[in-house]
Amino acid sequence: MAVKKFNPVTPGLRTKIGNAFSELTTDKPEKSLLAPLKKSGGRNSAGRMTMRQIGGGHKRRYRIIDFKRDKDGVPAIVKTIEYDPNRSAFICLLEYTDGEKRYILAPDKIQVGTEVLSGASAGPNTGNALFLKDIPLGSSIHAIEMQPGRGAALARSAGTYATLMGKEDRYAVIKLPSGEVRRVLLTCKATIGTTSNPDHGLQVSGKAGRSRWLGRRPRVRGVAMNPVDHPMGGGEGRASGGHPRSRTGIMAKGQKTRSPKKHSSKLIISKRKSSK
Repeated sequence: MAVKKFNPVTPGLRTKIGNAFSELTTDKPEKSLLAPLKKSGGRNSAGRMTMRQIGGGHKRRYRIIDFKRDKDGVPAIVKTIEYDPNRSAFICLLEYTDGEKRYILAPDKIQVGTEVLSGASAGPNTGNALFLKDIPLGSSIHAIEMQPGRGAALARSAGTYATLMGKEDRYAVIKLPSGEVRRVLLTCKATIGTTSNPDHGLQVSGKAGRSRWLGRRPRVRGVAMNPVDHPMGGGEGRASGGHPRSRTGIMAKGQKTRSPKKHSSKLIISKRKSSK
């Protein structure tokens, strides 16, 4: 993948760095794998705004992605590599030998015409989905299940991957993109390789309107508000605002948010890297 800079024809293009989309092969999605996608505007079932700064944006249709990769032993050919507006990674369309079509997350550097396979009979090649017990140590993997048969949950965004570090008893030891090292059952599936679109983070929007196209509304800083509106509001001049916290008073920096009684905590070997 590559990014491209634009000639400063307009103010919005002056600083824009966009995606070249050189990997994509078509702009027409598979109709049988599309589903409607309703926008909430940040409102709940009662019509109350429960999340701020959400609303508007371009209309989208959901692409039904096969996160389970449960069609074992049936070869499939990569037909297209496509853009998905609902996620940062690209997706690719598979056509199985029995005629069925499915979308999966596109691994990086996969080509149209590549054959992929899932299940115990698959080899450790890019795009193949294997059980963790069958994957060689040190492999880069993505789209990892946390519970057998439930579907991929870890390392799904653009350019991410986890590393299989070891196997002990019933568990595989995996280092996640966040730096966390945790155990996952060996009977869970993962896909070989890294996810596509690794330069996603290099893009520069260029103008505020592009955020509106994505459904993001303007955000007002707490320190710019009055004391009645936000715990960090008020003060003479440009006051710092005190301890960083949310509008409802929840601390924004340093406060632990993970429940100490969470069942999966015992599977974590070392926690993710701290920003401190």
